[in-house]
Amino acid sequence: MENASKALIIAGAILLAILIISLGIVIYNQASGVVNSNSMSDVEITQFNSKFTQYQGKQSGNNVRALLQEILSNNMTQDDDSRKVSVAGAVTMNKNDASAPIEDITTSGTYTVSIGYGTSGSANAGLVDTITITKK
Repeated sequence: MENASKALIIAGAILLAILIISLGIVIYNQASGVVNSNSMSDVEITQFNSKFTQYQGKQSGNNVRALLQEILSNNMTQDDDSRKVSVAGAVTMNKNDASAPIEDITTSGTYTVSIGYGTSGSANAGLVDTITITKK
């Protein structure tokens, strides 16, 4: 009788251990799903890009200055480097610059703004990545 009760206690302990391990695996899988789902939906990508695509094409100096302010504001509020935008051409601004070189843009000038997007497979796929500003 004594051996039977010990066997039942051991069997119960084993079942409890299996239950705890299974619960741990379920929690881990749910947590890893949340971590891996930081990609943006198509609507979020369109909304992010629309802040910059409205300035694409031939623009006045005032509009280019507004674009630089928008880029600076975006880069300062983004924690993820893949969502920051760099500027090249007539004005150069890295993704981590703390100020926009607005004084390099003359208000009476005419500029062409072209936009480059992140390549597929990268962290910023489909997002505005670089903006090139050339003086006309």
